Amino acid sequence: MQHRIFTTSFASVYPHYVTKVEKKGRSRAELDAVIAWLTGFDAEALARHLEAESTFEEFFADASLNPNAGLIKGVVCGVRVEEVEDPLMQKIRYLDKLVDELAKGKALDLVRRASS
Repeated sequence: MQHRIFTTSFASVYPHYVTKVEKKGRSRAELDAVIAWLTGFDAEALARHLEAESTFEEFFADASLNPNAGLIKGVVCGVRVEEVEDPLMQKIRYLDKLVDELAKGKALDLVRRASS
């Protein structure tokens, strides 16, 4: 059984990410930097996925996940991201966790695991 989020367009969720981080004084550019770190997408690739309304499944299928993504630990939506068994769901939870950390004021370099 496939989870509904897999077929949800990334473009439909992205504005919620933007709102969440901007409400906390962070910028869309910082959000895009975090997404770029996780997925390997530059601004053009991200814009292309938003324009095409790629599903999360398509979005992450095209991504080159950062090798340090496994350093993302913690709880998001009551679930430990490092314990999520489905690979696609884990990638989505990684993104959710990074957005949460950014919104909570964590330094951009720490969100991107630069010190690790």
